[in-house]
Amino acid sequence: MDRIPILRMGNFLLVTIQVDMHDRLALTLQDDLTNRISEVGARGVLIDISSLEIVDSFIGRTLANIASMARVLDAQTVVVGMQPAVAITLVELGMSLPGIRTALNVESGMEYLQETAEAGMEIGVYGGDSTED
Repeated sequence: MDRIPILRMGNFLLVTIQVDMHDRLALTLQDDLTNRISEVGARGVLIDISSLEIVDSFIGRTLANIASMARVLDAQTVVVGMQPAVAITLVELGMSLPGIRTALNVESGMEYLQETAEAGMEIGVYGGDSTED
């Protein structure tokens, strides 16, 4: 079965979708990604969809589900590289992507995740050792 590679970059996971997404592959990615977030304790997930020319309602819902599951596992989700036609289609379908931040490219998406992780650590959002009694 085809799988989309999930790369670890420090506290973040990077997913670059280079093939046309079909429903089974989207569900496999959802399962693989949530398992990987849990295994490595990732604080953020960046999903690059720049190669996707079509995102239907099922793929859109799957991305929203991934973001929801990541949030439960204490990770942020950023989708980057959305083609204008994909954005138009999602709007025409009336789909919002709750819990998903978007960025133009991988670099700006990683900057956002890094800033969010640093801010979270400063205020204790991500847990860790507490010095309070």
